[in-house]
Amino acid sequence: MRTYDAVVIGGGIVGAAIGYGLAKRRVNVAVLDEGDTALRAARANFGLVWLQSKGDGMPAYGHWTRRSTELWPDFAAELADATGIRTEYEKRGGLVICLGEAELESRRQLALRLHNQAAVYDTEVLDRAALQALVPKMRLGAEVTGASYCPHDGHANPLLLLKALHAALKSHVAAYLPDAPARAIAYRGGSFTVETPAGPIAAARVVLAAGHGSAALAPALGLSAPIRPERGQILITERLDHFLPLPASGLRQTADGTVMIGATHDNPGFDVSTTADASAKLAHRAVRIAPDLARARLVRTWAGLRVLTPDGCPIYMESATCPGAFLAICHSGVTLAAVHAVDLAGAIADGALPARLAPFHPGRFDVSKAA
Repeated sequence: MRTYDAVVIGGGIVGAAIGYGLAKRRVNVAVLDEGDTALRAARANFGLVWLQSKGDGMPAYGHWTRRSTELWPDFAAELADATGIRTEYEKRGGLVICLGEAELESRRQLALRLHNQAAVYDTEVLDRAALQALVPKMRLGAEVTGASYCPHDGHANPLLLLKALHAALKSHVAAYLPDAPARAIAYRGGSFTVETPAGPIAAARVVLAAGHGSAALAPALGLSAPIRPERGQILITERLDHFLPLPASGLRQTADGTVMIGATHDNPGFDVSTTADASAKLAHRAVRIAPDLARARLVRTWAGLRVLTPDGCPIYMESATCPGAFLAICHSGVTLAAVHAVDLAGAIADGALPARLAPFHPGRFDVSKAA
């Protein structure tokens, strides 16, 4: 039986970031991955490193996200140095472009509400002229009234991020085990045994970060993973001359010139098929914002499944009945990758979650206790 200090179950962006952070701290760690058959949230990820809309009703989420946006520049540089893989990360701010006065007023109210809960956003609401000055090469549609702008926002390539994290695990002598999903976990005598198709693995600590796979494994560890899938469909265009210097929610131009258009929010269970109706709605809104996109050819559409908790905020938990077992769930794997690799991995290496993560405990969903 192979034995490690820690085993991270889940080789997506969340699990790989935590595993990388542990390996950097010289923890002997193995990351177990289901492989290419996994329901990778990274496939449906828009690549935003995003603060401005996070944390309404949970100020701790705003602070946690702001912390990650501050860590991201060094995190991206560190991954590039370790692996030679650049994540295409840029931090120039981000936009939510509004159609009509009602949408702009809604953004204004959200920005004010979030600021009153946690003064970490620095979000500005721009009128049409101010927005046009930020995107001088983009012809705005007639319905565009303005946008919200947050200077802490940015974007990266989620697939390159995942590739870099996997490469960084190897460069730090961590064991990355593809095609080795956890089938069962047992806790006995202060140690965990994880059953996998590649044989049993023992460890003093276990981190459950398997996305949708966490729900079935959590109860055996005294953990709670109330999650559901949400399908996101994305369109991508041919390569175009660069016209959009900042990422926008639902519209961003990548480093190679393609334009990503997204994303839908529907709940068909674990169905990852695409629909013509969703594609039409995405394309219609994109053209209302940037009319010149009507001439662009769409080259691909795909869908993936996000991992959502009841309130959309992350879950972090350590087990009271199986000491050394931890749970990490979020739908913002790209945004939070830096803080997962630094702060969360550091806490797990030390053996306890800090008090500032207490608001993310799933006990918040227990109405009887909350009352």
